[in-house]
Amino acid sequence: MSPSFQSASRTTITRLLAAMGLSLLMAAGAAVAQVPITATGTTGIDASGNAQKERQACMTDRTQQDQATCLREVNNAAAEKRSGKLDNSGAQFDANARQRCEVLTGEDRVACEARVMGYGNTQGSVAGGGVIREVETVVVPPGATSVRIEPTTNAPVLIVPAK
Repeated sequence: MSPSFQSASRTTITRLLAAMGLSLLMAAGAAVAQVPITATGTTGIDASGNAQKERQACMTDRTQQDQATCLREVNNAAAEKRSGKLDNSGAQFDANARQRCEVLTGEDRVACEARVMGYGNTQGSVAGGGVIREVETVVVPPGATSVRIEPTTNAPVLIVPAK
């Protein structure tokens, strides 16, 4: 092999390795890139129905949606509010939450209703990917006249008689 060919090969290999390294670095950066998650309550979207504030939140990227979807949702909600179809009252939210528990029976239903009414522990956020609600339940065995409860959480404990 001639010295000029070896030099050209080394230059080509060096460039290939540099390009491959750069490609890997860019791929790794894209793999770990995430949508910024804003703190709960700072998205500008709330139950007040203030369309102007919500549009501003869309325009400043303070929501989890792309701008077009966010603006479409704000406009749809404003139209529903004008036509009297949008109900942001707390009573409606509570009724909807309790209605989701109707498919359950027994202690599962009692625990579900307790969770949606705010008993127990809650962690997480919608903006962060989900809210987890937990309630500690003690089922009293059939025929028992007393039961010793040793709570594992600082939240109230539900006591449910066995079927």
